[in-house]
Amino acid sequence: MEYVLLFLEGIATFISPCILPMLPIYILYLTGQEDKDNKKILLNSIGFFIGFAILFSILGAVFAGIGKYLSDYSNIINIVFGIIIILFGLNFIDVIKIPFINKTKKVEVKTNKKGFFQSILFGMVFGLGWTPCLGAFLGSALMMVANTGNILQGVTMLLVFSLGLGVPFILSAVLIEQLKNTFNFIKKNYKTINIISAALLIIIGLYMLVQGILKTI
Repeated sequence: MEYVLLFLEGIATFISPCILPMLPIYILYLTGQEDKDNKKILLNSIGFFIGFAILFSILGAVFAGIGKYLSDYSNIINIVFGIIIILFGLNFIDVIKIPFINKTKKVEVKTNKKGFFQSILFGMVFGLGWTPCLGAFLGSALMMVANTGNILQGVTMLLVFSLGLGVPFILSAVLIEQLKNTFNFIKKNYKTINIISAALLIIIGLYMLVQGILKTI
């Protein structure tokens, strides 16, 4: 169940206002403005995915390690994290405002070469610089990971989250011309998509909250 929710969170992150409107800019950076080589686009997009997947997996290991030492309080952690994730969902549809989630720190990387290894670096910088903007979904994923207290499972769970974000990114990078109408449809329906995304976060929060309550009974 957790892995399905994490993959869906990754997809919701991709179609969020943080990522989708900026997709053409990311692709131009990865490939060069005049480069239409699909092989290069695919290779660099995979490198970009590997970059942020590495960063998120490290975060997963760290949070799982912290959770391991707090395993005796797993019921309290479930309840607290569940409430926080529900608040993230409410923030997503502007019911409440959580300032630090709504801020974005953009980090720029300048390089003349746009090869595979440079794309990995860009992916890592992307993950670091855009973490506040991705905060609701990434924060939710990390809280789920901390609850496991298992480092290997934590890394695996964040890899699944990264796949949810990375797979549509790679497909979109290769098929960006064919998917323009789809992107326009998503942008026109952001209000509905945000409500669905918020509902996903609230469901995850309730899931953790109920788990914590049941452990205390």
